[in-house]
Amino acid sequence: MPSEGDENYLTTAEVARRLQVKPATIYAYVSRGLLTSVRARGRRGSLFPAAEVERLAARSVEHSGVVERIESELTLIQDDTLYYRSQPAHTLATTSTVEQVAHLLWNSSEARFEVERAGVELARAAMGVVPEGARLTDRLRVAVAVLGAADPLRFDLSAPAVTRAAGKLIRTLVAALPGPAVARTTLGGQLWPKLSDEPPRPEVLDAALILLADHGLAVSTVAARVAASARANLYAVISAGLGALDGQYHGAAPTLAYEFLERAKHDPVKALSDQLRTGEPIPGFGHRIYQHRDPRAEVLLDLLAGHPIVDTVNAVAERTATFPNSDLAIAAVMHAYNFRPDAGDALFALARMIGWTAHALEEYAAPALRFRAMGIYTGQPT
Repeated sequence: MPSEGDENYLTTAEVARRLQVKPATIYAYVSRGLLTSVRARGRRGSLFPAAEVERLAARSVEHSGVVERIESELTLIQDDTLYYRSQPAHTLATTSTVEQVAHLLWNSSEARFEVERAGVELARAAMGVVPEGARLTDRLRVAVAVLGAADPLRFDLSAPAVTRAAGKLIRTLVAALPGPAVARTTLGGQLWPKLSDEPPRPEVLDAALILLADHGLAVSTVAARVAASARANLYAVISAGLGALDGQYHGAAPTLAYEFLERAKHDPVKALSDQLRTGEPIPGFGHRIYQHRDPRAEVLLDLLAGHPIVDTVNAVAERTATFPNSDLAIAAVMHAYNFRPDAGDALFALARMIGWTAHALEEYAAPALRFRAMGIYTGQPT
């Protein structure tokens, strides 16, 4: 039995200082088998093997450091400007194709946004299982899971295999969505008739897909990276991202902005007044990261120049201290071209699949399972 002062053992107070936790937490570690408690000779209290304490301290540092900071070469947001691999996204949105931007983010020229008839039919059948009236994003989630189950090579996590699968998956999902098919065109051109009966302006949807492709470590992107860290296949990574995107504080934002803009079209001042009365933020205005402008919104609203919906946006904006964000810009596009009400969420999801794939590729090249955070039990002792 060790005694106090034995250099191979630490007292409860010493362990608490070393691990920077409360004494109660130390005994929680003991109950979980993370530490061994022994009685001290000649006194009350417990002692703990110093080696075990050091191992636990090393694990705590390792896990907390990785979870708090994730290094990435993909996206930079600086001075109210969004960059993909150092290239301004607002420039890419009007000078590049969606495929070219995907290749940039994926650091690959091998991906081909191609589809096979069998894959489209399978995805369409999967989408048809959901109840009538289900949102497009519900159909996308089901189709991703089914397409993954049908891909026998989904566990090939090499970069060429992942980028090929990603390009094929995104194009297949767009082709399988309800609505008429069109001849080979840009991704935005193929998506347009799925969302609107208006004469197509594919350049608007192509720009939106590019501008929404990635935005750093948003919650859905972190979810996707955690899945990739566990070496989940691409379809599972996309499913993880879609799950987080379904949260009311993330992927639902375009719909909330769409509904607010619907009210504002009829009376901007009343819509703003009613919203202010609720004490809730104005949907589609302001941003946690951007300080003075959202460059994505500026590009999309410029593409709508001359349309009455822009006058509505301006009528609200000039009466607020904030600025339109990308959610409001997407909502403006939806109103301008009579998109179906759930189009914004689906557009967001399809675009962000490009970014999730890029982040998955980074995670596949990093040490596996590096997101294991240290849990602290705070319940009743046993």
